[in-house]
Amino acid sequence: MAAAEADRTGWLRVTQVRSAIGTKPKHRGTLRALGLRGIGRSNVLPDRPEIRGMLARVPHLVDVTPATEDEKG
Repeated sequence: MAAAEADRTGWLRVTQVRSAIGTKPKHRGTLRALGLRGIGRSNVLPDRPEIRGMLARVPHLVDVTPATEDEKG
């Protein structure tokens, strides 16, 4: 993705709020792909369809909020 295209998309702050212990292996893999490794950990990700699809797989494990301008960098 070009840098100009990334500037036009929004950003999401994704925080893991529940443990991955006892979840399906695909759910654990999705959390790792989102860059989350434990409860309370957060990551700022671009608001793209691929990311939204991953978040749709694990909505019970994460909290999603819009990211501020300061968090993008």
